[in-house]
Amino acid sequence: MIKTFSKIFENFSKLKINNYKKILKGTVISIEKNFIIVDSGLKSESYIPIEEFIDENNSLEVNLGDVVEVYLDSIENGYGKTILSRKKAKIFNSWEKLNKIFKEDSIIVGKIIEKVKGGFIILVENIRAFLPGSLVDFKLMNSTNVEGENLELKIIKLDKKNNNIILSRKAIIKFDNAKNKEEFLNNLKVNDIVKGVVKNITDYGAFIDLGFVDGLLHITDITWKRIKHPSEIVNLGDEIDVKIINFDVESSKISLGLKQLSDDPWLKILEKYPKYTKLEGRVTNLTDYGFFVEIEDGIEGLVHISEIDWKYKNINPSKIVKINDIIEIMILDINIDSRRISLGLKQCKDNPWISFNNKYKIGDKIQGNVKSITEFGIFVELSNDIDGLIHITDISWLLDPKKDLSKYSKNTQIESIILQIDLNKFRISLGIKQMYKDPFDIFYHENLKKNMIYGTILENKNFVKINDYILGKIINYSNLNNNFLIYNKKYIFRIIDFDKKHRYINLYLDISDNNFINNLLLEKK
Repeated sequence: MIKTFSKIFENFSKLKINNYKKILKGTVISIEKNFIIVDSGLKSESYIPIEEFIDENNSLEVNLGDVVEVYLDSIENGYGKTILSRKKAKIFNSWEKLNKIFKEDSIIVGKIIEKVKGGFIILVENIRAFLPGSLVDFKLMNSTNVEGENLELKIIKLDKKNNNIILSRKAIIKFDNAKNKEEFLNNLKVNDIVKGVVKNITDYGAFIDLGFVDGLLHITDITWKRIKHPSEIVNLGDEIDVKIINFDVESSKISLGLKQLSDDPWLKILEKYPKYTKLEGRVTNLTDYGFFVEIEDGIEGLVHISEIDWKYKNINPSKIVKINDIIEIMILDINIDSRRISLGLKQCKDNPWISFNNKYKIGDKIQGNVKSITEFGIFVELSNDIDGLIHITDISWLLDPKKDLSKYSKNTQIESIILQIDLNKFRISLGIKQMYKDPFDIFYHENLKKNMIYGTILENKNFVKINDYILGKIINYSNLNNNFLIYNKKYIFRIIDFDKKHRYINLYLDISDNNFINNLLLEKK
């Protein structure tokens, strides 16, 4: 007994692991008034409603002792009972058969159970399916009292998840295909308009059943406007008119066009939208480099990121617009050959740089707010929501202007002078030191050639710091003993001349002059 129970438990464990929600075989051990008891070798017998064993003729389809397929719904339902379903087993097997037929592209027989708008409801393997009117022969579509009629069909779409099956009668109607195909191709001409049914949809286009042959409707020939997928325009089973744009009799390859049935909107685009025209459009797509705007059906243009805002050159488009926004834009350029339109958003607003240029001129003093401070200067927010830059070299006359950078802080008012307005590059150069007298000019007017002055040797011993603003250059440096010059030590120099271009004083170092001065200093001590 223990051995038998162990074996049962082992079988039960395997079933629990491997067969849950699967098809099992069970034996009919009892037929009652409202249910049938089935033993599937599990923990307990299962009571299945008798309705699940009634066939389409309203007769009981099993007898006592019959082995039947059942669907394992639950090994235990909380009360220790195993739940089996005959109905679900039938449905499961029906879908398995249909899937096999679909994969093998085999013929299936179905019964018409109802004529509905657009086609027929067909029962195949006890599953309801749809036969579109466009996929049946003309005679059947116009017949009455067809319910109950059996048809040979093919499955062209099978979607178990959504319980959706699409059938085709046309796919198996018996023709002399070779003869009809040859006749069809011989009579076919470029620019002919023919009817067809959408048979298959791919990322690159749709295949159209023309009756005897298939043609390809490429995604670029579906519509004049930009689409991401053919399913945006056509659906499986649609009956549509298409134009023959190219075909090869030998290979039976036919290229079809849908957009060619309407006028090309690009033909009159230059006439309709001259350069610098302002108009409204709908935002259709956002990218890293800008956004697309539809100005009419089938016509889109790009607002490049540089054409969005006068101030911010690399602004994120999503901060300005969103999909389906209606906005005003300007036509900047139209290239018919490449079918590209360049649009501008900022051009529909006042150009703050031109407004600034009209209001101010070079040399004007202007107040602004310190927006940011960097190693190379100070950015100042000016009027009309534009910025100017005070370069580090224009902050102070000091030899090391960085020393004065610490005087300024963010979000404080600052006065400067306008040095340059560049409308092409949208740049405004400002200066602070230009508001004060140039220390070099002062020095120039206060000192004469041959005057003696003190200077401190810099790390580059060829140059001398006269004061915090003035730099000197030793013109006879190459003739001096390098050991004589000591970094950061003061020497006396004779002024030779003034180099205004490079802003330094040419100096002459006479060793005898320095020895004489040093001796004087020693005598004073």
